[in-house]
Amino acid sequence: MLRTGTTTFESKSGYGLDLDTELASLRAIADGGGVPTWLGAHAVPPEFVDANAYLEFALAEVLPEAAELAEAADVFLERGAFDVHQARRFLEACRAAGLALRLHGDQFSEQGAVPLAVELGARSVDHLEATGADGIRTLASSAVVAVLLPASALFLDRPMPPARGLLDAGAAVALATDFNPGSAFCESVPLVCSLACTQLRMSPEEALGACTVNAAHVIGRSSAIGRLARGYQADVVLLEAPDWRHLAYHLGGQVVKVVVKNGEIVLRR
Repeated sequence: MLRTGTTTFESKSGYGLDLDTELASLRAIADGGGVPTWLGAHAVPPEFVDANAYLEFALAEVLPEAAELAEAADVFLERGAFDVHQARRFLEACRAAGLALRLHGDQFSEQGAVPLAVELGARSVDHLEATGADGIRTLASSAVVAVLLPASALFLDRPMPPARGLLDAGAAVALATDFNPGSAFCESVPLVCSLACTQLRMSPEEALGACTVNAAHVIGRSSAIGRLARGYQADVVLLEAPDWRHLAYHLGGQVVKVVVKNGEIVLRR
């Protein structure tokens, strides 16, 4: 990720779904300099009879320790995962434990993720490939950020999220790689910017803002990173290209030359 210009990242657990593995994942994220999110409600492990039984375990046994390690909590609100009532229960418990809220929503179908995110004051909703006109209007009238993941939609051969509709309606949009072993094995933000411009009909300026200042807001770092300004941390990416728009134009190209984090050169290619 550093080689492709990422200086700060948020990463989620959710692939262990037991106490030891979830906590190990959160520690690994923090040890790697990332912003840890407990995706405690990602799926229902096969050893539990149903989603409610798993939530009983997760909230009673994992949440107390996860809340000491994570900054936010996330839930996958979708058919076959968790419904809106289960998601509300999970998120309300996590909010009471001091965690910021995020949702995976509208990836395959609209199941109420957007209204729930607005109701609970979530920081963001990821995916939104299935979001329709009502969801777009709801997000545009809220402070919830739409985090779009075009690499995941491409990898799974799914419809692209409605970026143009969201932006034209006035919604805040961020971009992310969705780097994970199942649906988006991609760590390159420049590649995501290319997909945003060519597939989501975003402008290069919109894509740049979506992966810098808007992304910084999603992870609670908007007063420190995400822009070049007095008083901000000096995180800077220098491109080896004749124009800054090559960040999105050069599809899969090695455009990153130097990465500076907090005023120190951490990578030079």
